[in-house]
Amino acid sequence: MARTAPASGGPSRFRVAAAAVAGLLILAAGTLILLLLRDGPQGAARTALASGIGGPFHLIDQNGKPVTEADLKGKWELVYFGYTHCPDACPTALNDMALALDKLGAKRSEVGIVFITVDPERDTPAVLKDYIASFDAPILALTGTPDEVAQAAKDYRVYYAKHPEAGGDYSMDHSSVIYVMDPQGRFTASFTHENAPEDIAQRLGKLLA
Repeated sequence: MARTAPASGGPSRFRVAAAAVAGLLILAAGTLILLLLRDGPQGAARTALASGIGGPFHLIDQNGKPVTEADLKGKWELVYFGYTHCPDACPTALNDMALALDKLGAKRSEVGIVFITVDPERDTPAVLKDYIASFDAPILALTGTPDEVAQAAKDYRVYYAKHPEAGGDYSMDHSSVIYVMDPQGRFTASFTHENAPEDIAQRLGKLLA
C-alpha cells in the first residue's frame, strides 16, 4: 500500500510562523525599551538608538544661507519634515511646537524648531520664509535639491512621496514625527500628533533639567 505523502510545506509553515512570532517579540521589546528611554532624563541620547536617526546634510535656509547638521549643535532642536502646502498635519505640528516652547518659560531660548521641506520643487527659500512667518516662534526652515532633501529624509527615517491629484496638482504623503535632537546632535526622543503642547513641554522640561 502506498504511503501518503506528508503535506508539503508543513515544516516551512511552522518556521515562518515561528519567525513571525519572534519578530513580533523583538518589535515589542524594542518598543518597550524605546518608551522607557523616552521617559528617562537622558532619553535615547546615550544609547545605540541615538545613531539610528539623523546624520550629515547640506541644505539652505529661508534666507538662502547654507546649513549643515553642524549648525544645529549647541542647543536642543525639534526637527520636523513637512511642506508648505500641507493642509493639516504640518501647520498643527509647527503650532504645537510653538505653544510648547511658550510653556518652557525662561528655558525657551534653549530649544529651536527646524522645519525641513519634503517638497523642494515648490518650497523655495522665499516660500518657506513667508510660510513660517505665520507662526509665533523662531523657525529655521530648510530646503535643497531633491537629492539633498531625500538624503536628509533618509537619515531621519522619514517617508514621503508625491501624490498626484486631479487637475495636474499634487500633495505630499509623509510621515509626521517631531524628532528631539540634543545639543550634540543626537536623537533623544520623539513626538507625534497624539502629543499635545503640554506633553511636549513637560518632556522637554525633563530633558533640559
